[in-house]
Amino acid sequence: MSQDTHNHSHGHDHSHSMSHELPFWRKYIFSTDHKVIGLQYGITAVFFLLFGFGLMLLMRWQLAFPKQAIPLIGKLFTEDGVLSPELYNQFGAMHGTIMVFLGVVPLGVGAFGNYLVPLQVGAQDMAFPKLNMMSYWVYFIGGVIMLASFFSPNGAAASGWTSYPPLSVVADNGQSFWLIGMVFLITSSLLGSVNTIVTAIQLRVKGLSFMRWPVLVWAQVVTAFLLLLAFPPLEAAGVLQLMDRLAGTSFFLPSGLVVSGEALKVSGGGNPILWQHLFWFLAHPEVYVLILPAVGIVGEIIAVNTKKPLYGYKTLIYSIIFLGFMSFIVWAHHMFMTGMGVTMSTFFQATTMIISVPSIIILTTYLLTLWGASIRYTVPMLFAVAFLPMFAIGGLTGLPLGLTASDIHLHDTYYVIGHFHYVVAPGSLFALMAGVYHWYPKITGRFMSDTLGKIHFWLSVVAINGVFMPMFFMGMAGVSRRLYDQTIYAHGAAAQPLNVIMSCCAWALAVAQLPFLYNMATSWKWGKKVESNNPWGGTTLEWATASPPPHENFTTPVEVFRGPYEYSSNKKPLPQFVQEA
Repeated sequence: MSQDTHNHSHGHDHSHSMSHELPFWRKYIFSTDHKVIGLQYGITAVFFLLFGFGLMLLMRWQLAFPKQAIPLIGKLFTEDGVLSPELYNQFGAMHGTIMVFLGVVPLGVGAFGNYLVPLQVGAQDMAFPKLNMMSYWVYFIGGVIMLASFFSPNGAAASGWTSYPPLSVVADNGQSFWLIGMVFLITSSLLGSVNTIVTAIQLRVKGLSFMRWPVLVWAQVVTAFLLLLAFPPLEAAGVLQLMDRLAGTSFFLPSGLVVSGEALKVSGGGNPILWQHLFWFLAHPEVYVLILPAVGIVGEIIAVNTKKPLYGYKTLIYSIIFLGFMSFIVWAHHMFMTGMGVTMSTFFQATTMIISVPSIIILTTYLLTLWGASIRYTVPMLFAVAFLPMFAIGGLTGLPLGLTASDIHLHDTYYVIGHFHYVVAPGSLFALMAGVYHWYPKITGRFMSDTLGKIHFWLSVVAINGVFMPMFFMGMAGVSRRLYDQTIYAHGAAAQPLNVIMSCCAWALAVAQLPFLYNMATSWKWGKKVESNNPWGGTTLEWATASPPPHENFTTPVEVFRGPYEYSSNKKPLPQFVQEA
């Protein structure tokens, strides 16, 4: 692009002159500053992650000790304190929805993307600041609607996070809340993704060619394209399912449905499988929306803490782009059991095997960067290095699910839960935690406590593997997911001791987050102050400005003179923004 030098005059003079006069509600609540909006996304997403995590902790009590009253707080939910099957289903559906759409995506894309992309390309703000503010508040409203569904007469949505019809169409009112909430969340993602793409491409500073972008910017831009192209079909499908529920249409309702012994009075003729196609056409790219920001964060942290360029930078970038492209043609591997023909299932089996190749290339480039390096094990580096084997386990265990023959046995078992949780929990979430520790000094001007960080890391890494590793064995034993009480089956009762282990590890994982939350909250005021604007010795543009950055990001114009990860022969950083070699 030839227009990469005009960013500093792009409509921000007014906001700059107003920066010291804005009232509190304009500066911190309805702010148009990308940094404040990034923090709003981050704080809100952490709240939703904790809420979704809490739902899972309650479900794990029922799974470990079926039909026993939940200690202390059980009476808040039911009269006898025992989690009912209906409530269990609601918690299951809302756990998945909240963690993915209200937690990990807003944290990875909304918080890190908003805060860091303008800084890393040298822009003063996002291209469309008011659109940015709108994207956060639309997300916030969507989240409130989702939470409000718990107070509807029959409770929240209970048809799984996938909302499969016809069950979801004949379900209680909570499902309508879910669909309306999803429309808001999708709209928010679309607004944010347009902004990210335009900012990264149009507002780059002089000298910042595409192949000088930091890997995080590439990851965020590819993620934005995935959101922009994959979310609209689900938004349309959500509106159609809402019409099936409220307007008497039959987009997803077949003829001849019988519910509770009575024929359902609808026109019929719809196709429930159509919803699955529309849902998974979004939800498979969504997996890469969860993982790509994490890949970008880990790349930044590895480069800084090994003091060497990322191995095979161009190969890494092309792999991220190819991964994004391929994610659109693998969705039906979630649907092998719907009776699709051999030709189609073989096609999707092949594309699923192909998409594992760029993932392996990404992991390999990171491992080869670590090879022979003098590694500085800061807390963010611990989380970043742990991400690599955790993501590898998640990817490797996905291969049997992508093969039509083995998927017949493994489909809808605990194996599937283990597989995708390894990708998003010790995978994405570990990377996002690494990002919090790494950029906290830039955001606040203070370090988080190293000791508390290491306690948080080691407790988390042990507990999280204790939660998800046994799921593979339970799945291979044939235990189905979404079972309220697996002990009613002989094969489920045989695997029940694993459930107790997983639940105890889940509660240990909850305890492990307490030092992190305390650390994050208290270091803001009492953490050790940074001695320079570049405490880690980073080479990308966000380290060229003050910590925390001023309203307009850069007080003097910046220019880029070299690639994003260059170091001298004696391991001294050569920042992009410093002219002398």
